[in-house]
Amino acid sequence: MEDTQPGAVIYPDAPQPTEWRRPRKRRLPWSAVWLGLLLGVSLAIYLMAPFRTNVLLLGVDRAPEGTDAGRTDTMILTTFLPSRPYVGALSIPRDLWVSVPGVGANRINTAHYFAELADPGSGLSAAEDVVQTNFGVDVDYAVRVRFDGIVGVVDALGGVPIELKTAMSGYSAGSHTLDGTAALAFVRDRAGSDDFARMARGQLFIRSLLKRVANPSVWPRLPAAITHGLGSVSSDVPVWEWPRLLFALVRVGPGGIDGRVIDRSMAVGFTTNQGAQVLEPQWDRINPVLLEVFGQ
Repeated sequence: MEDTQPGAVIYPDAPQPTEWRRPRKRRLPWSAVWLGLLLGVSLAIYLMAPFRTNVLLLGVDRAPEGTDAGRTDTMILTTFLPSRPYVGALSIPRDLWVSVPGVGANRINTAHYFAELADPGSGLSAAEDVVQTNFGVDVDYAVRVRFDGIVGVVDALGGVPIELKTAMSGYSAGSHTLDGTAALAFVRDRAGSDDFARMARGQLFIRSLLKRVANPSVWPRLPAAITHGLGSVSSDVPVWEWPRLLFALVRVGPGGIDGRVIDRSMAVGFTTNQGAQVLEPQWDRINPVLLEVFGQ
């Protein structure tokens, strides 16, 4: 029977089976690992430090053509702490009676105006100085916006929705979408209200604008909005600082901004010898707010 059964045929020249081995994992060289760690730490330090950056936002209205010699009717001192994260904003009344460096006692919104008249291009620095001198808060940079530039930016974004808790500026409580002209009228409006109400509306509009920009459906419109905005915005913030400020802003979101206002309890109205209606700051009530928001 063994002679008739098929058997295994062995060919001498055939390759013999070998034991299967698991492929060895390729490991990154230690130099690449250390380089990645170094880049990660460097990026973290860049985004987080210095731990606080204070930026003064200025809104200039009706400056003569070809100049920036206008009063800063909107003044908002902001602070950015990317590491916490925290973004705070304090609105300063334009009629606050303070010591203006190089001028003397005057409204705080005139520092920029007088500086631009005397030395065009020095307005940002003068506005920073008047706030730092009187409030005792370090002001690192300033951003100046011409109010008439709001129209083109808002229209390029397709309007800005706002949510009003109470009726104001001719609008009922509820949701409204403002085009550029309506937005400018909204932030400028003083009819039936005072400067304190105008400051609150200004902060409301800024939060609404940031919320609109953060909406992904609006992002295709951003290039046109930026193009419109570049002609009406000037700043001494260096290019390398912008990513850090945006990083802090993204971390808190528009609704996470700690918005404060120097309100009626922090300033007392009086009439100067020249008959001007101004506000005397009550520093004993303002200073606790400065400590909470700016740590100074």
